[in-house]
Amino acid sequence: MRIAGLASNRGRNLMHIADKAPGGAALAVVLTNDADAPVLETAEKRGVPTETVERDDGEDRRAHERRVLDALADHEFDLVCLDGYMRILSDEFLDEAPTTLNVHPSLLPSFPGTDAWGDALDAGVDVTGCTVHVVTDATDEDGAVVEADVDAGPVVTQEPVPVYDGDDEEDLADRVLYEGEFTAYPRAVKWFAEGRAEVDRDENAVRAPENAAEHGSASPASKTRRDADEQLPPRFLASGDRVADLRYGENPHQDAAAYADYSTEEASVLDADQLNEGAKALSYNNYNDADAALTLVKEYGDPAAAVIKHTNPAGAAVADALADAYRDALSTDAKSAFGGIVALNRECDAETAAEITDSFKEVVVAPGYTDDALDELFEKDDLRVLDVGPGDGRTSEADRSALDTAAEQYTEKRLAGGRLVQERDRQAPTADDLDVVTEREPTDEQVESMLFAWRTTKHVRSNAILFATGTETVGVGAGQVSRVDAVEIAKTKAESDAEGKSAEGAVMASDAFFPFPDGIEAAAEAGIEAVIQPGGSVNDDDVIAACDEHDIAMVFTGNRAFRHD
Repeated sequence: MRIAGLASNRGRNLMHIADKAPGGAALAVVLTNDADAPVLETAEKRGVPTETVERDDGEDRRAHERRVLDALADHEFDLVCLDGYMRILSDEFLDEAPTTLNVHPSLLPSFPGTDAWGDALDAGVDVTGCTVHVVTDATDEDGAVVEADVDAGPVVTQEPVPVYDGDDEEDLADRVLYEGEFTAYPRAVKWFAEGRAEVDRDENAVRAPENAAEHGSASPASKTRRDADEQLPPRFLASGDRVADLRYGENPHQDAAAYADYSTEEASVLDADQLNEGAKALSYNNYNDADAALTLVKEYGDPAAAVIKHTNPAGAAVADALADAYRDALSTDAKSAFGGIVALNRECDAETAAEITDSFKEVVVAPGYTDDALDELFEKDDLRVLDVGPGDGRTSEADRSALDTAAEQYTEKRLAGGRLVQERDRQAPTADDLDVVTEREPTDEQVESMLFAWRTTKHVRSNAILFATGTETVGVGAGQVSRVDAVEIAKTKAESDAEGKSAEGAVMASDAFFPFPDGIEAAAEAGIEAVIQPGGSVNDDDVIAACDEHDIAMVFTGNRAFRHD
């Protein structure tokens, strides 16, 4: 698609579109009505042809527009984009030109006119933004402007922008331009360039054509509908309120703050009450680790505990009693758990609290605490005690001390220039979902242990290997670029750091397939007797053969459980 751009000043949106080439669109020509407009120089530097058509003294609107059309006649273009073009266009131009778009610095119909930023500030709104719309005739038969019809064409897309305390018009204008217009205008151009948008003149609306799905899911139809089988939204908007200024980020030289989403219903460390108010505030790393720990214990229905360091579990366990679960989790690797984050999925009682305070921990997170537990925990001045509550109410009324399961549908990661969004990994296979692929069948106890290990492995950074006995971890190999190295680390941890348990007779979970039999060979040396993994390697037969050689039972889940963040 080729674009004719009309601007009266700098044309920053046009140059941004030229640089981004959304949908393969390119500027064919830039026309201005001011011979001194800076856009002429910037366009020429990019090799874009330019035209200047100033309005003569006494020249009426339609006569000037006819000369504009004549100047554009030598250029081929499919779309017209206005950018601060300080002329109201009439039907003289619009009837002959292709679809013409404009961007206005507000969320129309709010704040039309030439001072949208000042109007937004005067109104005291928290959010403004920009609107890309189709330009329609805003003049009467004599060429006079009809104010009510200015910027009244059908909306193509909009982008919200926050208004901050202390903003002046210049601050807000810059933010709307760089955060709003630089996002919305390329999006609109891309839709037209890729055939995802068309103007319905009869309905005075912008629609997605019938074949829009062939080009991608995001289109003007995204405003009103979403396909029933579509899992991810065509647009992703995020909003948060700053709830804490942190001392620093991951490192002391980095500034940081915490932002909360008040629409979240599940238990969250950002919405947690810190019960010992005299203790120091949470750090960036504390928040990150506490969230990882809390997310892990939400996996389990029975009493569970986890100890986290650098978002990886040093240990995790499920037991009939919460104190037993904590002891089993801690004994996996008490050395690494020193200074860690503890998460519980039940109300913390005095026995569990005494176990926690027996060694140094930074934070404990739970859905409640007994008075005796608080008395014990408050003895440690540097231990932050967080009460996250039970969550959004989906547990039974008979057990409000238990955490609800994770409710948020998506997770996200910021990238330079955007973000990745994915569904939360909710996989929780049952025994019936497992495919036994070895000569040896796993016992019921091994199946229970493998299912626990699998749900826990989802929370270990890839490449991840986890040894487990019963429903407690024995050794964890996290974050390795080689899978067999992760096995060796889990083996070493089980042999050297686990207290009162070993890898002998344990099960092993792997978050992805074994590319070679070497991982099985290392596990056999450690005494592993059953393995749970996704399967899917071209060398699965060799891996299965290695298990059969060592009389190890192995099951495939059919799904991977990578975690890279």
